[in-house]
Amino acid sequence: MKYNKSLIIALLSVLVCASAGSCKRSDEVQVSGELKQWHTVTLTFNGPQAGEYDTLNPFTDYRLDAEFTNGSLSYKVPGYFAADGNAAETSAKSGNLWRVKFCPPEPGNWTYRISFAKGKNIAVSGDPETAQRIYPDGAEGSIEITESDTDAPGFLYRGRLIYDGTRYLKHQGTGEIFLKGGADSPENFLAYREFDGTYYGGNNNARSGEADPNQGLHLYEPHAADWKEGDPSWKNGRGKGIIGALNYLSSKGMNSFYFLTLNILGDGDDVWPYTDSNERYRFDCSKLDQWDIVFSHADRLGIMMHFVLQETENECLLDCGYLDVQRKLYLRELIARFSHHLAITWNLGEEHHAVDWSPYGQTYGDTKKMAEYIRDTDPYDNFIVIHTHSNPSQRIKDISEYLGFKSVEGPSIQCGNVDEVHEDAIRWIKKSGDAMHQWVVCIDEIGQHWKGALPDSFDPGHDTIRHKVLWANLMAGGAGVEWYFGYKYPHSDLSCEDWRSRDILWDQTRTALDFFHKHLPFNEMTSADELTRATDDYCFAKTGETYAVYLPEGKSTEILLPSGEFSVSWFNPRTGGELMTGTIGRIAGAGYRSTGNPPGEPGKDWVCLIRHLQPSL
Repeated sequence: MKYNKSLIIALLSVLVCASAGSCKRSDEVQVSGELKQWHTVTLTFNGPQAGEYDTLNPFTDYRLDAEFTNGSLSYKVPGYFAADGNAAETSAKSGNLWRVKFCPPEPGNWTYRISFAKGKNIAVSGDPETAQRIYPDGAEGSIEITESDTDAPGFLYRGRLIYDGTRYLKHQGTGEIFLKGGADSPENFLAYREFDGTYYGGNNNARSGEADPNQGLHLYEPHAADWKEGDPSWKNGRGKGIIGALNYLSSKGMNSFYFLTLNILGDGDDVWPYTDSNERYRFDCSKLDQWDIVFSHADRLGIMMHFVLQETENECLLDCGYLDVQRKLYLRELIARFSHHLAITWNLGEEHHAVDWSPYGQTYGDTKKMAEYIRDTDPYDNFIVIHTHSNPSQRIKDISEYLGFKSVEGPSIQCGNVDEVHEDAIRWIKKSGDAMHQWVVCIDEIGQHWKGALPDSFDPGHDTIRHKVLWANLMAGGAGVEWYFGYKYPHSDLSCEDWRSRDILWDQTRTALDFFHKHLPFNEMTSADELTRATDDYCFAKTGETYAVYLPEGKSTEILLPSGEFSVSWFNPRTGGELMTGTIGRIAGAGYRSTGNPPGEPGKDWVCLIRHLQPSL
């Protein structure tokens, strides 16, 4: 005789509950993951049998939440339908497993309570407290969480990146300040051939004439060799190219990457979380599980994930731009599956160009409601930004609408003209501070749009963008740069297969970030260009203590200093290395004093570092 093992276990559970008099059935909640601070803890349990295409839609008509509590800390975490619980490997579209992912910010005893209900569109509308409750609603349990290991990789020791009302994000665990440097391209990073259900949707004329338009999907074959033994993959070795690409980016000291999660009708038309490009209410469980494998690897590498939620071409794809069932469902599913990751930027949309009222696009009010819904749904309050238009007057008009609005914490700036980067960062840092809601200001796309950051083979020096983008943002008090690749050159914004095409640029970016972290109290410094007599330099200062002067042609300048003795040293922003001594080693204030000249290579850019010498005791 054959026995149904699952049925026997269920019957035994009922008998145990009956003998105890009552039972919350937490014994059927499977807890997995490392039970440590900042690590993902997953609750999985048997629920109603469902499928991606069932009439009773598992994404709209069920609502799963879990509330986790530890003393005064409480997190309400949305859950999701997980098919058979192993969809990344099996491509399952149906099953009876449901899941909640939690990232505990503190060690200790965390209790949880499950809320589960069903009803028409209950996931995003109505009151779940008055809906039909279904098993395992009310299940309770506890998890004992220990401290994270000090040698845990990536963000697993440093903790979540948080916005704390200052110019820079910080790691919640260690308090370290985060300056970002990374890749803005390819924007269709997730258009990866080895993800389930991923294909070209047919909007882009440049690809529609190809015999196999899916040839445009990414494989990242040059990075397959960067995959290492022990790294994740799925389905007997799939994923090595995309995992290897992140390994390479991390090896260059980069800590962020930018990607669209929905580009239907957009430039690529090859990324969406749904079961089909024409679907808006049902999600591809296996594809999203495979995305999560990549995102989890990014956590372990210490790379921030910049989720760009829509493009200007498709901002009205969901609910005609309004916040209704489709848009809420899309946002809730992404939050349920991915918000637990430790370094997330939610970007409300690429090339945001709203108006006061329009039948053709999102209004400012629509976008603000979208931001507020994310803030209300995301249990971890991950960082929210909005990408700008490239036109300067339009950019100022649009972004000014969000000054003081608490659910947007920074602009994701696109500058069509690199000459605008420095002043733009200064503008938004000051204006947001004046509005009593300080922004984190990053530069995430540069023009011209066809050019961006060129491959090393076309621009091995990167002199212009190093000066007018990278150092321009940082020396204004900005929080970093992601590099956009344009569309005219090889390894473009849509076609990039090999991040080594910008190998030198990554080195120069790491050099700048290292200088700030190693030599400057940059969170206490502000832009002070007015202190020097030069007109083309950048000055960043903590008055009376530390001054950094970026000189694009390496010439001496005069700087206004208070009284005291100051050391003068020089840093090479092209190649990095140790600080060096120029023609002057010390200067005495007060008044304007010459920096002297750098140690060599006249005509090249140098950074002059001036620091107050404390009297010896």
